[in-house]
Amino acid sequence: MKLCVFSAKLCVTITRKLHRETQRRHREPQRENLNDMNVNEITEKIIGCAIEVHKFLGPGLLESAYEECLVFELQKAGLKAERQKPIPVVYKDIKLDCGYRMDILVENLVIVELKTVDTLIPVHKAQILTHMKFADKNIGLLINFNVTLLKNGIKRYKR
Repeated sequence: MKLCVFSAKLCVTITRKLHRETQRRHREPQRENLNDMNVNEITEKIIGCAIEVHKFLGPGLLESAYEECLVFELQKAGLKAERQKPIPVVYKDIKLDCGYRMDILVENLVIVELKTVDTLIPVHKAQILTHMKFADKNIGLLINFNVTLLKNGIKRYKR
C-alpha cells in the first residue's frame, strides 16, 4: 500500500513539474523566431511597445522613466534591448570615447532615441543620424513621448 501512495505522489510531482515547465516555455519569448524577423517587423514591435508605455504613463514624465518602461516592454515582447550603449566617435580612423550614448539599441539593429520635448527640432534628427553613422546602424527611431497621441511623436530614419 505504501508503494502505491509513493508512486501516486511521485506521479503527481512529475506532472506538476511538467506543467510548470510547459507554462514557463509559453511565457518565455520565442528567440528562434527573431532570427527570421526583418527590421520592419522589429520596428513595428518597438512602436507597439512604445504605444503601450505611452497609453499607460501618458505625456509629462522624464525621459529616463519612459526608457526604463520601454526596455521592460521590449524584453517582454521577446526583443533584445540594451540601454545607454556607448557610441565611440571615429575621427580619422581613431575611436574616441567622448561619452556619447544611444538611449536603446534593439536586436543590435535599431537605435531608439527618446525625447520628452514640446517639439522635435532639427538637432534631434541630426543627433539620431549621427548616432546611426557612428554606431554603423541603418535604422533609427526618434520617439517623443511628450505628445497627446504617440503616433505624432514617432519618426523613422534610414541611413
